[in-house]
Amino acid sequence: MEFILKNWKMSQHNYNIYPSLLDKFASYINSSQIYQEYYGFTEEPMISESEFEEQKFQDLLNGINRVPFESEAADKGTMFNEVIDCIVENRKSDKMQIVKNDSIQVNWKIWVHFFNTQDCKTIAKSLKGAICQDYQEAFLETRYGKVKIYGYSDFLLPFRVVDLKTTGKYSAFKFRNNWQHIVYPFLLNSNGNSVNDFTYLIYKWSKNGGEIYEEEYIYNEENDLPKLIDFVEKLIEFLENHKSEITDLKIFNKQNTVV
Repeated sequence: MEFILKNWKMSQHNYNIYPSLLDKFASYINSSQIYQEYYGFTEEPMISESEFEEQKFQDLLNGINRVPFESEAADKGTMFNEVIDCIVENRKSDKMQIVKNDSIQVNWKIWVHFFNTQDCKTIAKSLKGAICQDYQEAFLETRYGKVKIYGYSDFLLPFRVVDLKTTGKYSAFKFRNNWQHIVYPFLLNSNGNSVNDFTYLIYKWSKNGGEIYEEEYIYNEENDLPKLIDFVEKLIEFLENHKSEITDLKIFNKQNTVV
């Protein structure tokens, strides 16, 4: 396709963008719709729609500026992902303490969490032979110049990419507005790997063992690549409009300077 720069290693680019940032941007621009889904039927919502939009804006800006934050929910998901990685790769963790008894206990940062052993084994079995945390990058040609898209996919199988999600509440196609199922097949195809099948493997927390769901998507370059370019261009417009509020210049492919 004409959109992809084949000699990307020799190319200069103007922006560095990764999938979770696209998700944060989508959450911001769709804040009104998301608000209605969560609070639309609440007589006395705990937050107003304008406050919710401002919160999403700040979350996006904090993501761009890589502001550190503590989130037990996010860290619990990271801990669970590390357990699955260790089982798939048959190794010990060098990041956190994992103890296997009746359940799997994980100690990391200030958190201690317990995971159902059988559920972990079931998920890991479906990912047998996968490459864990596979890094890919490629370049996208936009009307604002070249953009490097990069990221780590959770699991790469011979003909499928799998992203592991954890959640306390699940409804069908919850992750359809995420960008991983477009970005990672794009990256792989750009690097000569014809992998178009993508699965969100979802683990819903519960007290006595969780529930496992799957969402499957097929990447279609003709349809999906123009969507990716258009969305990246919208994000670039946001970046340029809020340039004075951005302190981490890596997104502009520039080094941060100390005054």
